[in-house]
Amino acid sequence: MSHFGRAALERDWGLDPSLVYLNHGTVGASPRRVLAAQQRIRDEIERQPSRFLLRELADQGMTRPGHDRPRIRVAAEAVAEFLGARGDDLVFVDNATTGANAVLQSLELEAGDEILVTDLGYGAVTNTARYVTRRRGASVRVVEMPWPPEARAVLRAIEQGLTPRTRLAIVDHITSETAAILPIADVAASCRARGVPILADGAHAPGQLALDIGALGVDWYTGNLHKWAWSPRSCGILWAAPPRQAAVHPTVISWNLDQGFTAEFDWIGTRDPSAALAAPEAGPEVAFQHVWAE
Repeated sequence: MSHFGRAALERDWGLDPSLVYLNHGTVGASPRRVLAAQQRIRDEIERQPSRFLLRELADQGMTRPGHDRPRIRVAAEAVAEFLGARGDDLVFVDNATTGANAVLQSLELEAGDEILVTDLGYGAVTNTARYVTRRRGASVRVVEMPWPPEARAVLRAIEQGLTPRTRLAIVDHITSETAAILPIADVAASCRARGVPILADGAHAPGQLALDIGALGVDWYTGNLHKWAWSPRSCGILWAAPPRQAAVHPTVISWNLDQGFTAEFDWIGTRDPSAALAAPEAGPEVAFQHVWAE
């Protein structure tokens, strides 16, 4: 069976076979089998919506006997294993921008504080930083990245941009417009040595890089599964280091306020959870190991 080529495209994907689709980085596509798994989940929800959403999906204090783990937690654990993380440190969000918003809008900022971003940062995330800082009399400091983005030069530029007023650094793992891989672990170590927390924007990393989020040394990591990891839209993740979890809240506050990191994000009201629940169906073997297929 061919892993590549037109035969694989027409067999495994719903993409228009007359096109060569190159825009997974903006709007990814899912294989037929992943979409089929999502539809099975939707069908199951429709058979008993209340039971599924209120008793089986998340920990609402009404878990049905015989279901030891909420379904969203089971899915999170599977995805976390793929990303080199613990399930209890990872929650689903609609996309990386939503994850970044959760972190930024949870920050305690004062007048004169700064958030550091780079000129290669994703515009929507930089806009969010501008929004939260201007409401609190803080500011955004934009660091110009060297070109080419050699690791030592990148690290030096970011270090020079940090000040005693820096309350957060936001650095892309893979930059959106240039696809440069930045030395995120080295940047995190440098920021940590200076007492500056770091949010890694990994929007494009899952499915392109073999990840070990827990080893990167960042405080928060957000990424998309619906780009290169082939999950249904919309599906992203937010990872938070355990000491940071209590202070970060979803952008939609619901019933589980202050009940813990996973509890707050797992239930933010009635919505379609099928993309997140189907994410494990994509699996690491189709997310990045396909590149090495024989």
